[in-house]
Amino acid sequence: MEIAAFYGFSGLAIIAALFILFSRNLIYAAFALFLAFLGVAALYVLAGADFLAVTQIMVYVGGILVLLIFGIMLTQKADKEAISTTPNRVVVSMARQFWGFLIGASLFGFLSYVIVTSNFKMTGESNVSRSTLKTIGVELMTSHLLPFEIAAILLLVALVGAAYLALNRNPAS
Repeated sequence: MEIAAFYGFSGLAIIAALFILFSRNLIYAAFALFLAFLGVAALYVLAGADFLAVTQIMVYVGGILVLLIFGIMLTQKADKEAISTTPNRVVVSMARQFWGFLIGASLFGFLSYVIVTSNFKMTGESNVSRSTLKTIGVELMTSHLLPFEIAAILLLVALVGAAYLALNRNPAS
């Protein structure tokens, strides 16, 4: 059952990534990015890294994706007259296309060979506890407390700086 879930969530992430790659609509691509992030978070849960899964959802889905969608929605569309009739194409010589394809295909072949010939067997002790939250919490509040507090202060200073820079300093408006 776990293998079926792994292949299902891997397929979801890969199909969503391909949809992002070939989509011409930015909103559809952003929603496909949402599915890709959820697929990766589910893979983290299957790997036993539940903290990373929650972090993936909170940071990427809750923060970055929402920011990206707001950026897309608040961007003004260009005027109809300003849009040219010529398509946006990058002209590349045939020799560069050949070498690019050759390098990409050889890299794909090499990575496929490495994956097929690798022996993916776990060595050592298996993870008895499926949750990493307690371990991470104890480590953050004992041996890593000073770096944790320094990072919190740094993020607070960055937030205050961003609020200051976003301040409207134009007295005419």
